[in-house]
Amino acid sequence: MAQAGFPALAHKQDRCSAAALAAAEQLLGRRGARLTPSRRAVLTVLLEDHTALGAYTIMDRIDWRGRRPAPAMVYRALDFLVANGLAHKIESRKAFIACPQAGHAHKPIIMICTACSQVAECTAPAVTRAVARAARDSGFTPAQITVEVSGVCEGCR
Repeated sequence: MAQAGFPALAHKQDRCSAAALAAAEQLLGRRGARLTPSRRAVLTVLLEDHTALGAYTIMDRIDWRGRRPAPAMVYRALDFLVANGLAHKIESRKAFIACPQAGHAHKPIIMICTACSQVAECTAPAVTRAVARAARDSGFTPAQITVEVSGVCEGCR
């Protein structure tokens, strides 16, 4: 059984973002890590809405106070966020989204609306097990399993 997905129409993004940022701080604190100003800025941009963003778009949305950093700084922040389960990379789009289930071990299914570009994450353990089983039966050892599905969300239908 899959766990859903796209935010409800009555979704309050500012509350969602604030709660996710607080949860990220707590999670990293328990791990002995922290959100540096650049990591916080990148995560804040990812939390602004539910669309996938590329590194250069993220960099453009941050107020750097007149000092634009090298792209490597944004990529390092993104690598940190992904490594700590606070974001996911959407390989097919070379883009990133904030993880709504930060701190929970899971293998996401990423759903991408081709009409509005919103991205949602759900978990479907049976699907993940089926992919892992197919890989194993093929003699393949996956390093990571992420399923990406393109289609149209309920709001655009």
